[in-house]
Amino acid sequence: MDDKVRLREEFEQVKEQPKPKKKIGQHMIISFLVGGLICTLGQLFNDFIMNYGINAKEAAMLTTITLVFMGSFLTGIGVYDRIGRVAGAGSIVPITGFANSIVACAMEFKSEGPVFGVGAKMFNIAGPVLVYGTVSSWIVGFIYYIILLLR
Repeated sequence: MDDKVRLREEFEQVKEQPKPKKKIGQHMIISFLVGGLICTLGQLFNDFIMNYGINAKEAAMLTTITLVFMGSFLTGIGVYDRIGRVAGAGSIVPITGFANSIVACAMEFKSEGPVFGVGAKMFNIAGPVLVYGTVSSWIVGFIYYIILLLR
């Protein structure tokens, strides 16, 4: 019982200590700039390959593949984590962040083997995003279909 009282008192002391002020505005600006830079680089790459006669649909596919590869590669060599520490959500929102979330989990659990480590744990973070993205897109599509029927 004495330990619980002592721990409670320590907790109260720690709770009352001043906390550092969060620089939310600064974080938002950096996040916006880095996310925008990633998207701008993707658009520049897309425009670059379209100049070589590749149609828009194929250029979009190649751009997506390239961005996923770059996000995965930079995660593998440890660069994307440093970008994420500075950029926050700005590095998570673009498709490169999706690749980062999958590769980071795969790398973390590779010691558990290819099936129960990499295969099973790879979608720990990305799995819910896929599920909720798919379900929400189905719901929005259904609502859109109903609206079209009511016209």
